[in-house]
Amino acid sequence: MYLAPEKKKEVFAKYAGSETNTGSAEGQIALFSYRISHLTEHLKKNRKDYGTQRSLQLLVGKRRSLLDYLKKKEISRYRAIVKELGLRR
Repeated sequence: MYLAPEKKKEVFAKYAGSETNTGSAEGQIALFSYRISHLTEHLKKNRKDYGTQRSLQLLVGKRRSLLDYLKKKEISRYRAIVKELGLRR
């Protein structure tokens, strides 16, 4: 499996502050970004995998809505996570 529980804990510990803080917007955005990059690589090899393509589009939408929420609530946290993850916006 590409996303082991240890990897999840590592992502949340790095971006959310604690591995048990799974509800933070930063942690969820980081996890979505990790999954998006994995699915993007998969789709480069398997161009006709439309189920994965749909999953990728849903994940991008979820990440976008969380980023919009964070931007509305606290712009400094938004800017920090965008810079840390290297997102274009």
